[in-house]
Amino acid sequence: MELLPELVPADEGDIWAGVDRGVFTLLSKGIVPQAAFGDFDSVSPEEMMKIREAVKKVRLFNPEKDETDMELAIIWALKQEPEAIKIYGGTGGRLDHFFGNVQLLIGPLLKGASTHIELIDSRNIIYAKGPGAYTVLPLENMKYVSFVPVTSHIKDLTLEGFKYPLKNKYVPLGSTLCISNELNHDYGTFSFTEGIIMVIRSHD
Repeated sequence: MELLPELVPADEGDIWAGVDRGVFTLLSKGIVPQAAFGDFDSVSPEEMMKIREAVKKVRLFNPEKDETDMELAIIWALKQEPEAIKIYGGTGGRLDHFFGNVQLLIGPLLKGASTHIELIDSRNIIYAKGPGAYTVLPLENMKYVSFVPVTSHIKDLTLEGFKYPLKNKYVPLGSTLCISNELNHDYGTFSFTEGIIMVIRSHD
């Protein structure tokens, strides 16, 4: 959990949900989630008792299933029709879990969802976007901005307001062209016409 960012109680209107041991982590920080998801194979019987006492909606799943606990939580969250979903604690530990969580940024886009979904830890913010034009604002302690293709290519990628600008560039899958860029204006913009791109805000 060394990459878990500082968590604070929700603003009014925000909905917290916990996944597996993440539920107990939220409770330990004074945040009571509205819903809990998982097979809970990573919590002790005593911790599970505290979860059941505190959380009204606990959805317990069989460990042997087609979806990950996180995917089931994201499916539920999308049904709440939020403007944004923020996933905390989804980058550390096992790499297969991390790449599975990255898939959860891409899957809803392929299905036409408009909800903005982010993976957040103490050093990174990761999200995916489909074709369009977008603004990138400065973030404290997040110096670097990387753009990574997750489809066969990105067509007509244009970066403005960045240290390394681009104009209508074709970027194939497997390229590292757009790693470790930086804003050099008050804000930046990126746009493209084909593909899905992963945006990574990060710091050393």
